[in-house]
Amino acid sequence: MIDAYEFGERLKKLNAQLSNARGIIKPAELESRLNEIAKLENDQNFWSDPARAAKTQKEKAKLERARDRYAEAARAVEDASGLFEIANAEQDGETLEALSAELPPLEEKIDALEVELMLSGETDPNNAIVSITPGAGGTESQDWASMLYRMYLRWAERHNFKAEILDYQDGEEAGIKDAAILIKGLNAYGYLKSENGVHRLVRVSPFDSNGRRHTSFVSVQVSPEIDDSIEIEIADKDLRIDTYRSSGAGGQHVNKTESAIRITHIPTGVVVQCQNDRSQHKNRETAFKMLRSKLYELELRRRESEANSGVKSDIGWGHQIRSYVLFPYQQVKDNRSKQAFSAVNAILDGDLDKLIEGVLVSIQRGEPIGNADDDEE
Repeated sequence: MIDAYEFGERLKKLNAQLSNARGIIKPAELESRLNEIAKLENDQNFWSDPARAAKTQKEKAKLERARDRYAEAARAVEDASGLFEIANAEQDGETLEALSAELPPLEEKIDALEVELMLSGETDPNNAIVSITPGAGGTESQDWASMLYRMYLRWAERHNFKAEILDYQDGEEAGIKDAAILIKGLNAYGYLKSENGVHRLVRVSPFDSNGRRHTSFVSVQVSPEIDDSIEIEIADKDLRIDTYRSSGAGGQHVNKTESAIRITHIPTGVVVQCQNDRSQHKNRETAFKMLRSKLYELELRRRESEANSGVKSDIGWGHQIRSYVLFPYQQVKDNRSKQAFSAVNAILDGDLDKLIEGVLVSIQRGEPIGNADDDEE
């Protein structure tokens, strides 16, 4: 038999979260803006400006999604509350048990809605460019990089987002030397921006014949894909552009033509590269898009913290945002939210939402955010 008091308290929490969501959405203002957009769309001159039309359509999609998800969650909580009152009054144990089974997924839905509504930054709705770079450690770190690469692809798949490989360089023995993925989906950057930083792995290395424990580090950098509406000035004199033969996982052009492009932005040290197309011209265009996105993200971070302006952390001890321990115990701990999870295999298979939400909520609440994990070896 379920605890009716505890169930009631959980419903109170859900209603409080919905109230908070309603305060963020402001349903009346949201509907008013959607009506304004509908009137704009009926004006034949509206479509003559493609850039403006695209921006407005993007805003419309975001508002409609927020409205529909809030309405769906509100109906579900209202239905659960009504059934609980009736079942509790009539001591209907069977209905209470059924409601108890339905409550956890409803709580997850409300949590996800609350987090999504936090993503109100200018570039939060944008696609995300995820760059993965192994630290010192050779094959071990390169293998760890490939595990993270797969983790983000699986996360994208779980969210029905599209993933486009921009760059992929195989490691000498295993894993990858570098990789970049464009993840396309609403709020992709808003969610994945919390993945920026150094990820630490502790395990018994499969490459160590003596079965010793190894610690590896990989840097993950996430930038918003930006369009031409955001101006980024890049002087030709600040660039070094190199071409080289592709060395990715496959394709007719691999190792046959110098179609791959590497661009170095000399003042900041930012390096981007692309080899996903047989056309050098298209790779160059994509590389410039990646560069603009990374410079924009760098500027955002500079504004957030002048103290860290232009400083790139070492990929090593004291800079990690998250630790993944596979031995001597199994745990993933985020050093910012301080949350720890034991479902390591599920997380490495792309089940990242709880980790991401924990960081976003910690930031939203203004809780202290750290980097170094002082209580681990």
